[in-house]
Amino acid sequence: MNTYRVGVLAFDGCFASEVFGFADLLTVANQIAAHLHHDAAPRFEVAVVAARRRVTASGGVSLSVGAVPDALDLLVVPGFELLPAQDLDARLRALGREVEMIRRVAGRAVPIASICLGAFLLGEAGLLDGRRATTAWLFARALAERYPQAAVDGKALLVDDAGVTTTGAFSTAFDLAMAVISRSAGEAAEERDEIARLTARVTLVPGGRTSQAPYVDDAIAAVTGRRFSGEVMQWLDARAPQPYNLSELAAAFHVSTRTMLRRFRTETGQSPLGYLQGVRVGRAKTLLESSDLRLVDVMAQVGYLDQGTFRRLFAAHTGLSPAEYRRRFGAGRAAQELQVREQSTRR
Repeated sequence: MNTYRVGVLAFDGCFASEVFGFADLLTVANQIAAHLHHDAAPRFEVAVVAARRRVTASGGVSLSVGAVPDALDLLVVPGFELLPAQDLDARLRALGREVEMIRRVAGRAVPIASICLGAFLLGEAGLLDGRRATTAWLFARALAERYPQAAVDGKALLVDDAGVTTTGAFSTAFDLAMAVISRSAGEAAEERDEIARLTARVTLVPGGRTSQAPYVDDAIAAVTGRRFSGEVMQWLDARAPQPYNLSELAAAFHVSTRTMLRRFRTETGQSPLGYLQGVRVGRAKTLLESSDLRLVDVMAQVGYLDQGTFRRLFAAHTGLSPAEYRRRFGAGRAAQELQVREQSTRR
């Protein structure tokens, strides 16, 4: 079979671990394929490419880079270091050469993939317009606001739309690599599956991840720099376990209920109740992770009495039931007990 050629675009401030974590997983896949099938040629060929002669990655790491080869099957764009309070406009302006390179490569009908905040470079190149996309959940709203013609799903782990693939936060470099191995490591599906399975097993890469939802923390993702919604959020945070009352909330800020809903949604993209539900689920996640409290006690502490309502809301936010979440992320001994109670309740 033909060698699958990948270029990983390095640039100043990119995460070196995303560049080389992705590349190293394909190297392991090559080794496994060679062992299983006695390949003379590697299944994957990976080059670190750049739009500049010298690149310094995040943390001051100098990278050895080359030009983009004429023959390329995939260009991968890693993420970069950015804090929510930093100037994204300035950061992207400084990467104008990289954006132009992405645009040129895409113009050759080469598939493009991004890791984490690399999606913003794809957006600047015009590749997200009319497509579904994702990025690190912390910056999903910023991506949606900046590129309104894209359908951004901040909870998706990996989105593949018409030759443009975007992934979630940081460690999804490995998910992207596994996706590439699964579809390009061999001509037969059984062969590709075997190489991918053994690669994941040898490297301890977790399998079965389909969503960023279990990792989302609404308190961290709260919108900054918007005074009205920020004050409303603080008010709701302080009263999160109490019953929600829109009229009371509007009166506290001397506006009508209609104005409250309109202004809050304009600034945040959601309703006050939607934000409050996210806060409550976030607090429930913390309790499930760090305590052995019964589900009914967790619910009471975050403001819910009806188990069915809470389970549906929790699953909608995280993609997991409370028991599944505690089993995956909790350190306590109550996971099995909670699962048994859930099963008995459903009967």
